[in-house]
Amino acid sequence: MRISYILSLLLVGLLLNFSATVSGQDDDEEIEEEDVEVEEIKEPVVVKEKPVYSRPIPTGPTYFVEPFDTRAEYLKRWVPSQAKKDGVEDEIAKYDGKWDVEEARESLIVNDLGLILKSKAKHHAISAKLDRPFEFKGTPLLVQYEVKFQNGMDCGGAYIKLLSTSNKINLKTFTDKTPYTIMFGPDKCGNDHKLHFIFRHKNPKTGVFEEKHAEKPTAKLDKFFSDHKTHLFTLIINPDNTYEIKVDNGIVASGSLLENVSPPVNPPKEIEDPNDKKPKDWDDREKIPDADAVKPDDWDESEPATILDEDAVIPSGWLEDIEPYIPDPSATKPDDWDEEMDGEWEAPRIENPECTGAPGCGKWERPSKANPKYKGVWKPPMIDNPEYKGKWKPQMIPNPDYFEDLEPYKMTPIVAIGLELWSMSNDILFDNFIIADNSSVLDDFTADTWEKKSYEERAASSTGQSILEAIKNMTDERPWLWAAFILVVVLPIVLIITYCCFSGAPAKPEDIDAHRKKFDDVTPDVKDDEEGDEAEGEGSQEEDRDKGARGDGDLEEDKEDSAVEGADEAGDGPDDKTEEDEDKEAGDSPKKQNSPRRRKARKE
Repeated sequence: MRISYILSLLLVGLLLNFSATVSGQDDDEEIEEEDVEVEEIKEPVVVKEKPVYSRPIPTGPTYFVEPFDTRAEYLKRWVPSQAKKDGVEDEIAKYDGKWDVEEARESLIVNDLGLILKSKAKHHAISAKLDRPFEFKGTPLLVQYEVKFQNGMDCGGAYIKLLSTSNKINLKTFTDKTPYTIMFGPDKCGNDHKLHFIFRHKNPKTGVFEEKHAEKPTAKLDKFFSDHKTHLFTLIINPDNTYEIKVDNGIVASGSLLENVSPPVNPPKEIEDPNDKKPKDWDDREKIPDADAVKPDDWDESEPATILDEDAVIPSGWLEDIEPYIPDPSATKPDDWDEEMDGEWEAPRIENPECTGAPGCGKWERPSKANPKYKGVWKPPMIDNPEYKGKWKPQMIPNPDYFEDLEPYKMTPIVAIGLELWSMSNDILFDNFIIADNSSVLDDFTADTWEKKSYEERAASSTGQSILEAIKNMTDERPWLWAAFILVVVLPIVLIITYCCFSGAPAKPEDIDAHRKKFDDVTPDVKDDEEGDEAEGEGSQEEDRDKGARGDGDLEEDKEDSAVEGADEAGDGPDDKTEEDEDKEAGDSPKKQNSPRRRKARKE
């Protein structure tokens, strides 16, 4: 137990050391000794300078890169929509939400600008053309951008749309009806957190486009909307029809365009015949009444379901002479009451105040109870239907609209990127858009942008962070750490409490005597020294009385025992001691005062 106690203290010490590391504060220990004083040395506070933004340069070809270097470049490249949204009231139909390019409210990198959605409860739409169209011709599509919900998110989206190629595309008329190839990004309303990946697939037979929704990520997404940090959203679509969705460089969803989207890309080969009808002689009753069953002669259908409880008695205090409701004495007849048209006016009735506190008022009636003789209307039991043919279904026929597209990766080419959003939260920051087809180019761009920004945010948030906040942040990302936390922290604390509060106390002398009497334990010949010579005298008298009460044979046996004991006590060894020496040592050593000397074993 002592070892576990020491280990527990060591673990608690490690925990406290971790807390000090997280908080970033070095607490000076106060050493208090006699006539010694140590002066506390205060180190000067070093203010860390913020890094200065530098334009990220892609290390290879790209289709679109937007780090929002300057406001002038933004105004030249991005086009706000001037259109109106169809199907809504005119007051909110216009895309009049405000956009601007500026630093984040708590920017950790000097001159790092981003595109900010400035308005709340308004429609926003803005777009920009790609440097060159992306065509799905055997290279992967890599799309990535950053989002920071500076005020959190109540209800709204932060997704992007990759607009399809068209001869009539006009960014000034960009709306929710503008054709797009892919929609990707976060969306939230209430407790519903989403990360969209939707692509529009063209039916090769009809030419009609249909939206295909990827399966919802299984990872928790709520913290990305509420922690006020910059998060990186990445979509990868490969030529083999597989896709990956990442958040902060971690995969949160993956799958196949042929298997993990709804509705599926390819329709079923067969469908139910819409013209097929169930035959008239088709019996789909699984159970039928037994035609051979007969009602028993003692079956009485006349018995009611409930009867009066003859054993019930009126509750004590029931006021039978008092009416439960009386006319409201404060009510008055309305001035416009016409007795010829409305009849005689009567005051509305209210509960009788005399019944307050009583179990009831008015005439008491016996309550009802279930009738034990009730059986109800007799019905024949149900048996298996020998003519049962199963549940009828229409026959399957070849699907006239069936087609098979084994390469849904080959989507409509992309020519522009746009944000068409409604949000109840403002100050949503977008930054570092990139569209490429080379993973190394994307990785280098990420290392030069989001990774630097994320490092600064983590460093800033760790300063002054409490241990509870640190544990919560770590377990949100890695829930399995709760098990390690319980083993390293909670279990040692429980052991410490158990050791300190529930360890056994030394047994009391009266408890020892009670145990000996209860279980007939061996009683020591010599009492504790605390009883003194008087106890020894009493013991000698009792022994004499015992000798007198026993026969000669017993006396001889006692003499033999005394001789043996005398021989043992008079041994020549250096460790042999007299009773007086033992008593003296017991008086000098407090540990031996309560240790009784037991009777020595007799020799046969």
